[in-house]
Amino acid sequence: MTITSPHLGSPSSAWTDARLLYALEEVVETELNRHLKVAKDWMPHEYVPWSDARNFPGIFEDGEAWDKEQSKVTELGRIALVVNLLTEDNLPSYHHEIASLFGRDGAWGTWVHRWTAEEGRHGIVMRDYLLASRAVDPDKLEAFRMQHMAEGFESDNRHSMLHSVAYVAFQELATRVSHRNTGHQSGDPVCDRMLARIATDENLHMVFYRNLLKAAFELAPDLTMQAVRDVIVNFRMPGHGMPGFERAAAQMAIGEVYNMRIHHDDVLQPVLRHLKVMDMGDLGPEGLQAQEELGMYMGGLDAEASKFDAKLAARKARMAARAAG
Repeated sequence: MTITSPHLGSPSSAWTDARLLYALEEVVETELNRHLKVAKDWMPHEYVPWSDARNFPGIFEDGEAWDKEQSKVTELGRIALVVNLLTEDNLPSYHHEIASLFGRDGAWGTWVHRWTAEEGRHGIVMRDYLLASRAVDPDKLEAFRMQHMAEGFESDNRHSMLHSVAYVAFQELATRVSHRNTGHQSGDPVCDRMLARIATDENLHMVFYRNLLKAAFELAPDLTMQAVRDVIVNFRMPGHGMPGFERAAAQMAIGEVYNMRIHHDDVLQPVLRHLKVMDMGDLGPEGLQAQEELGMYMGGLDAEASKFDAKLAARKARMAARAAG
C-alpha cells in the first residue's frame, strides 16, 4: 500500500530525510510541548552527599588517597556507574550527531537543545556523586574519560534520520533500565535515589521518540519497519567503544543490571508492543519482509536469553551451595 503525506503528496518510496523532517515537524512540536509540561526541573547538587566529601591528594596537604572501602557502593554498582557515566560523558558527540540529523531550527532544534541540557544534568550529578561519596578511583575515572572522549563517537545510524529515531526510541529505554537496575544493585540508597531521578528523565525522552516513531510508521510504514528491523538486529549501546566495555558488560549481565533477557523483555518488547509493530498490516513487500525478519530475530533473541537465564540460574545455585558448605 502506498502512503501519501498530507503535506507533501509524495509516495513512501520517495521519502528522504529532508521530507521526513518536514512532515514530522508538527509532531515534534506537539511532543515537545507535552514534554515541557510534564518534565520537572531538578537540581543535581541536591542529590549529592556533599558531607561525605573530602580532599583527594594533590594541591591539598590534607588530601586522602582513594580506597574502595571508603564507599558504600558494591563492586557491581561501581562497575555499572562508571559505564553509565562514561556513556553520559560523550554528550558533545551525541549533540553533534542529532543536531546534524535533526537540525538546529524550529521545533526540531528546540528539542535537540532541550534534550542536551537535560542529559547534561545526568553527567553532572553522577560525577559529583561518585567523587563526593568516593565510589570510584578518581584518577582512573578521569583517565577513562579522556581516552573515551578522545576516540570520539559515531552513531551506527548516522546515515539515516529514520534509523536514528528508531534507535533512540529503544536506546533511551535501555538507558533508563540500566540506570534503574544500577541503583538497585548499588548498595547505597543515596545512589538509588539519584539514578531513579535520572531514569525518570530517560523515560520521558523515550516517550518523545517512541511517539515520533509512531508518527513515522503512519507516514512511511515500510521504510519505518525496515529501520526498526535494522536497528534492533544491529543494536549496540552508545558506550560500546569505552575502555574495558566488554568485560564490564559481562559483569553487568551476570549481575542482572543489563543482559539479553532484560534487553528482550524490558526494552525491545515494550516499545514493539506499544506500537503494535508485529501486528501492523497494510505493508508493502519490503515492509512485510522486514516485519517477518524482525519476528524471527526476536524469537532467536528470546531463545538465546533463555539459555543465558539457565546458565545464570546454574551459577547462582553453585554459589549458594558453596556458601552453604
